Amino acid sequence: MTSAAHLTAHRTALHWLKSSYSSDQGGACVEVAAHPTAVHVRDSKVTDGPVLTVEPAAWSAFVHGSSTAL
Repeated sequence: MTSAAHLTAHRTALHWLKSSYSSDQGGACVEVAAHPTAVHVRDSKVTDGPVLTVEPAAWSAFVHGSSTAL
């Protein structure tokens, strides 16, 4: 399997979640797929586009920092 095909299969197997605060009216939304060794983030409007992958600890720190800044 080529690396591109492997990545496509991997993306399909992930369970992507979008915030309940997101609407279907084309806003700036992201989807997140958590895995024990990585957290994947993508644009909800471009699901076959680039995916940002970070370690779970980095994602946790980002979410914590974002929520305390509000």
